[in-house]
Amino acid sequence: MCRLFGLSAAPERVRATFWLLEAPDSLAAQSRREPDGTGLGFFGGDGEPHVSKQPLAAYQDEKFAYEAKQCESATFLAHIRYASTGGLETRNTHPFTQHDRLFAHNGVIGDLPALEHRLGDYRALVEGDTDSERFFALVTKETDAHGGDVGAGIAAAARWAARHLPVYAINLILTTATELWALRYPDTHDLFVLQRSPGGPHGDRHLEHASAAGRIRARSGPLAHHRAVVVASERMDEDPGWQNLEPGQLLHVGPDQVATRRVVVDQPPEHPLSLDDLGAHAAASQHGQ
Repeated sequence: MCRLFGLSAAPERVRATFWLLEAPDSLAAQSRREPDGTGLGFFGGDGEPHVSKQPLAAYQDEKFAYEAKQCESATFLAHIRYASTGGLETRNTHPFTQHDRLFAHNGVIGDLPALEHRLGDYRALVEGDTDSERFFALVTKETDAHGGDVGAGIAAAARWAARHLPVYAINLILTTATELWALRYPDTHDLFVLQRSPGGPHGDRHLEHASAAGRIRARSGPLAHHRAVVVASERMDEDPGWQNLEPGQLLHVGPDQVATRRVVVDQPPEHPLSLDDLGAHAAASQHGQ
C-alpha cells in the first residue's frame, strides 16, 4: 500500500533529511513489490510549497529514488506510491499542490465521474488521473465553502464521499506552511500519530525514524531540542507514544504544536469496496509491502 509520512515542528523551522527508498541492493527490497513513485513536500521561508517527486517508471537516473533529500521547513510531507488509479507519470505522483497546500493519500475511491461532477469548476484544479487528486480538489472546494476552514473542508469532503462514492480507504495527510491535518477512514489501513517531546523518550536524541516496511527514513538533528508531531502509516521506532487514529478521526496540529483529534465521519461507507472489487492492479496497491 502507499506509505504516508507527515511531520510538524511548527512554529520552528527545522532541517531534515529524507530517504524515500532503501538502497537498491537491499535484500529487503528484493522481497517486495517495487514502488511506482516517490515524493517529498515542504515549504520555503516565504510559505511557498515545494515538491520533489518522480514516478519510478520514468527514471532515467534511478539515483533520484535513493539519494538523500535535505530541506528546511516547519512541516513536511512524504509519500511512496503504489499506483491504484492513474498512469506512472509525474502528474499522478504525490504530494499534490492546491492553494498553497500539500496533500497525499493512501486508499481507493471509486466512481470518479460522480466525484468530478461534484467538483464542478474545481475540476480545473486537477492535472492528473488519480482519485487522490480529485478528492483533494473536493477538499479544496469544501474548504472554500467553509470560509477557509481546512478541517471543516476535509470533514465535509469525507462525509460526502462516504455517503455517495464507493470507498476502500481515505487515509490522508494535508499540510500548510504551519499546520498539519490527518484523517484515517475507515479502519482499512492504519495511520499512527506520535507527539514527540524534545529529544524523544530519552530527552536528548535527534529524530531518526525508519519504517520497517515502508522504506521512508527521516532524520532531523534539531528535533533533539524541539518537539514535533509525526504521522505515519506504521510505527517508525520503538517509542511507546505511537497511537493509531480511530476510524473517522481527524487530527489537527496547529502552528503552536497543539494537537487535537475528533471523529468527523462516524459511519462506515455506504458503498464499501473490498479487495475483490478493486481489480488485480488496484488490489495489489493496497496490500502491505
